[in-house]
Amino acid sequence: MPRMIVSIDSVVIKEVELTKERTTLGRRPYNDIVIDNLAVSGEHAVIHMTDDGVEIEDVGSTNGTYVNAKAVTRQELRNGDIIEVGKYKIRFLQEAEGENFEKTMLVKPGMVLPSMVAPRAAAAATPQAAVPLSAVIRVMSGAAAGREVALLKVVTTIGKPGVAVASITKRHQGHVLAHVEGPDRPLLNGTPMGEAPVSLKHGDRITLAGTEMQFEQG
Repeated sequence: MPRMIVSIDSVVIKEVELTKERTTLGRRPYNDIVIDNLAVSGEHAVIHMTDDGVEIEDVGSTNGTYVNAKAVTRQELRNGDIIEVGKYKIRFLQEAEGENFEKTMLVKPGMVLPSMVAPRAAAAATPQAAVPLSAVIRVMSGAAAGREVALLKVVTTIGKPGVAVASITKRHQGHVLAHVEGPDRPLLNGTPMGEAPVSLKHGDRITLAGTEMQFEQG
């Protein structure tokens, strides 16, 4: 099944399987792929899936739709193509070619991929720190205080849509926090986050949409 991998600043925020003949993309909440950013039009583009392949069509967006850095009106998509809308990049993947993409992006919760470790066997002389086996976000304030959210997926989104949403992405070296959308930026240990993703450490405090959380790993 073809997929769209949506990212900003190299941090993946969502993965969408294309299951319909017509998939809409835009800022409005009724779109199939919602990107809540002012640089993205309410109805920005449409992805058409036919027997002959997959095409993307710009539907009169303000800032345009780009495929591999080239502005397009309608363009057939090939495996690995990079679509740009605003600051967001969307990578198009055909299922048969999925092995070319970072396998961590496609891992299912709880799965372990030995192939991610095997290529490093030759570099055993300089062992790398293993990814933590488990990590959670513990809610510290509000009505949900005490609740834990296990970070089992490659990308976990937290926050309140329209106010402040952040993503926690699981990488080889650990977990990374990034601001995704909303006017209120997350506070990390009391300091507002900038544009760049930040690596999380055990005990880090995250404040998002008025709720305080703690990152814990073990």
